[in-house]
Amino acid sequence: MLKSKKTIAKDLSSIVSDGNVITDESTIKVYAKNASHMEGNAIAVVFPNNTEEVSEIVKYCYKNNIKIYPQASASELTGSSLPREDGVIVSFERMNKIKNINILDSYVVVEPGVRLYDLNLELSIYGFMFPIDPASIKIATVGGAINTGAGGMRGVKYGTMKDWVNELEIVIPNEYGTILKIGCKTSKCRQGYDLVRLIVGSEGTLALVTEATLKITPLPENVITLAAFFDDIEGLVNALLEIKKNKLDILIMEFVDDKSVELTLKVLKINIAGNGHYFVTSIITSPESSERVLSLVENILKRNGAKNVYKAKTLDEAESEGIFDIRRNYDIGLRDLVVKMRKNPASKIIDYNEDISVPPSKLPEAVRRIREIEKRYGLPLTLAGHVGDGNLHPVIKIEEKNIEQIETYEKMKSEILKAVIELGGTVSSEHGIGLDKKKDLIMELKSKNSVKAIDIMKSIKQTFDPKNILNPGKIFEV
Repeated sequence: MLKSKKTIAKDLSSIVSDGNVITDESTIKVYAKNASHMEGNAIAVVFPNNTEEVSEIVKYCYKNNIKIYPQASASELTGSSLPREDGVIVSFERMNKIKNINILDSYVVVEPGVRLYDLNLELSIYGFMFPIDPASIKIATVGGAINTGAGGMRGVKYGTMKDWVNELEIVIPNEYGTILKIGCKTSKCRQGYDLVRLIVGSEGTLALVTEATLKITPLPENVITLAAFFDDIEGLVNALLEIKKNKLDILIMEFVDDKSVELTLKVLKINIAGNGHYFVTSIITSPESSERVLSLVENILKRNGAKNVYKAKTLDEAESEGIFDIRRNYDIGLRDLVVKMRKNPASKIIDYNEDISVPPSKLPEAVRRIREIEKRYGLPLTLAGHVGDGNLHPVIKIEEKNIEQIETYEKMKSEILKAVIELGGTVSSEHGIGLDKKKDLIMELKSKNSVKAIDIMKSIKQTFDPKNILNPGKIFEV
């Protein structure tokens, strides 16, 4: 039988001290929601200050069959950080120390509550950076990025979180609250099975991360940026592929489709003007090659049908000219449209942000099929993404509690994901599975005759977490 809420709070306070456990329902509600429309509930929120306290919390919860939901900023979008009523949120926001910056060996040691933005501010002093940059970078934490396997706009060059984690300190959900160090601080490291890669992207279902050793890289010194509008998506993709063939050092490759551009520019007042599909790329160069590469890429863009080409010789110039603004704000025009369309003026607008990928060569067909689905069902959407690696983010916004719109969205989502799978893509690229994409994951695995993979994952879960107390119900049901 589960202990009373009061007893649990008292017991946890003996581990982390008074003031580090919250049971107030209104405060719990703040922690029991993510950056999307999802909400949960919990018995308490507990704030450990170090690894030893995390271990003691785990031992206590294991002994008393209390579910544990690890969390930091809860900026994820699939429900992977959401608690259920029979558990406690373990918030790592107070474990936010940068423990060591080692420029010579190109790594940094941090606690899970460190925000990616703050980490990069500190690293910039030394001329270095941590390159993973999700849209929520100002609030996203190292722990959350590890749990979701986060990516971002620089993914075309630097990949995702799994490529940047060398070593982890973790706490296993067993009777001892076992503390393990997995991986190495060196870039080359073989310890049998790669447990670090297993933990990265596991959405907090296998272990609690209490410390991470991350690779860091020098800040690029010379970066040029070009942006342009295309009347047809084929021309944009042909330009993208031609730029890649030139073996340039591509930092960013982003895209916003024509309808999203039109909606966005109705609301966004910036220096960039045009119509059609919007393409923006940033390329690392040397001081000597900047002009040559600018000219080369501009010619590639124009040869493939680009119009209104914008150029910047530095990232600061690109920012000041607003070259990235359409991409960063591609859904604000849709919000404005949905607000005007809603039946109840007091209703909230709910965002559904999908996270799909297709091979870059399949982008024209993917965009066409997504827009055909939109036309058939009548719910407007916006479409943009990290086009360099084929990662698209269709966004659909609906009126809260509008049952008809919710049902329509579910049908649209299902058809979009089926189309993506048929094109050789995936239903989740960088946001994770969480609660929202469990059925979608099974659909993708069925298409590959590989549903057995779920059973293998369940076996791994059972090995790490025999009582299923750590973030249960995420990715799959046990």
